[in-house]
Amino acid sequence: MKKAMSGNWRQLLSPALLVLTVLAVVLSVWGPETLAVYTDRGILNQIRTQEEETGGEGYRYQLSSNEKLYILSRCLNAQTLPETEQSARARDTEPDTAYRELAGTYAFVVNHNGPSGKEITDEQIYETANSGLSVLKEMGILPEEIREIRAESYGATLYSAIDVPEPRNNVAVWKLSLTGSLQNANKENRLIDAYIDADDGKIYEFYVRAQLDWEEIDPDALIEAWGSYMGLSSPEAYETENPLLETTPYYKKYVFSGSGEERTIVTVGFYEGINELFLKISR
Repeated sequence: MKKAMSGNWRQLLSPALLVLTVLAVVLSVWGPETLAVYTDRGILNQIRTQEEETGGEGYRYQLSSNEKLYILSRCLNAQTLPETEQSARARDTEPDTAYRELAGTYAFVVNHNGPSGKEITDEQIYETANSGLSVLKEMGILPEEIREIRAESYGATLYSAIDVPEPRNNVAVWKLSLTGSLQNANKENRLIDAYIDADDGKIYEFYVRAQLDWEEIDPDALIEAWGSYMGLSSPEAYETENPLLETTPYYKKYVFSGSGEERTIVTVGFYEGINELFLKISR
């Protein structure tokens, strides 16, 4: 009896195993293709969006004030020669040709696309600059006599200071300059040049003509106030034995921490004769 039942089960299992084997072969051949067709039907002819971080978007990275200062310093250094009294005088008679679109580790280039919607616009920059001047006057950084900036007297150009290997590390700045049409005008108590942060309107660098003598200027107090205004860490005096760093004897240099172990040198100085007070990022 048991042998008969065992034989019957074998007879029943053999066709079942054959059917399962055939199904497995069919699924292995046709299954993936059929599944792909159904998947494609769910994807094709439909618009799907996905947010993606791109390397060119500088606003993805939040840079500290010290890092922004360092990047801007390196970019300017890659493009310009050190400021001297002679070049300051030449600036009165020659067009600005210092800035060109160059590639390298750091680049300082004209932003031909204009403000992205996150930056100060060309219509806003003059009001922003005047607000910045007012703050610098209140803090004792600039003399009260410095005149208001008027759009018809100044030119404004938007630049991008870019860390080329890491383009997300970039700083947008406006350069404000007294226009060529006023080269022979009275520059007393005027802003001559300035670099202004295109995001928050802070003034990185300035040159002003003022009724001052070097003896009336306290560079230590000025740099402390400016560092506080910019949101920078405390500066240290920059000691150097190189007498050729500036052609004017009236200056003092300071060091701010940059990115990691890097540092930025900032100079407070004065050109006698043209009575020009300046605070510049080392080039």
